[in-house]
Amino acid sequence: MIPFVDAHIHLWDLQHIRYDWLSAPFSDEGPNGSVEPIAHDYGVAHYRADLARWNVVGAVHVDAGAAAESALRETQWLDGLAQIEGLPTGLVAFAALHDPDVDALLAAQAAHRRVKGIRHIVNWHRDPLRTYGPVDLTVDPQWQAGYALLAKHDLSFDLQCYPGQMPGLVPLIARHPDIPVIINHMGMPVLTDPDGLAHWRRGMKALAALPHVAVKLSGMGFIRRDWTRENVEPLVRETIDLFGVDRCAFASDTPTDKLFAPIDQYMDAYYAIVADFPEADRRALFAGNADRLYRLGLDL
Repeated sequence: MIPFVDAHIHLWDLQHIRYDWLSAPFSDEGPNGSVEPIAHDYGVAHYRADLARWNVVGAVHVDAGAAAESALRETQWLDGLAQIEGLPTGLVAFAALHDPDVDALLAAQAAHRRVKGIRHIVNWHRDPLRTYGPVDLTVDPQWQAGYALLAKHDLSFDLQCYPGQMPGLVPLIARHPDIPVIINHMGMPVLTDPDGLAHWRRGMKALAALPHVAVKLSGMGFIRRDWTRENVEPLVRETIDLFGVDRCAFASDTPTDKLFAPIDQYMDAYYAIVADFPEADRRALFAGNADRLYRLGLDL
């Protein structure tokens, strides 16, 4: 089987670090419903068991929503894990880009060699059951100034937003071609919105026109909880068409995506969707692109 460099995973130790979103009380309201089924420790051994079929040779840990004051401790914990377990290979850490001390926060994260980028989730939606926060941070000048500092610290940016925010982000991202951007979860189209698919298509096309923007093919359950290979395949193929094979990377998003289906179901679907691609393209989509985008330096 071709190697898999998983471009998006999460690990957590609930005794060691605080994650408010994984703490009781749980509710079915909110963007993803109740997260109670995954609100337990999830370490490297759990990850390896979930991905046992898939020839994992590397994995990128993306900020798992720790409380802001725990962000650096999360990085330190993951760094220690990596030294012992060999995973995760690279880290996308958290820093609040609108924090007045963001420059120091970025410097502290970048001091860890495994930290390759930053994620600050900015999903904002008018629907209170959809939004991740009360305001659209992407239009805040202070947030934009924090974003601009990423290049100084040689950090990429993992962009998790909704399609409605993409047109407003394009000028900012275009002004900073030295900050690589990796869109999370295929741009998270909101199919329940009127013209939701059209908004997604317009936003993704505008971002794809910027050569330093790439995208992760993951998070099908965020698009629709009842996803099947048949109903997500057109979106995956369209995304690959928009960005080109060399700017797309498959990712498991475990354990978050386990809220909606077993990880093997995602991986089986992903392999099937691109089964007709040349082997070189499949190797790029499942390993080479993630290795390059996150500067992991793996011998593939």
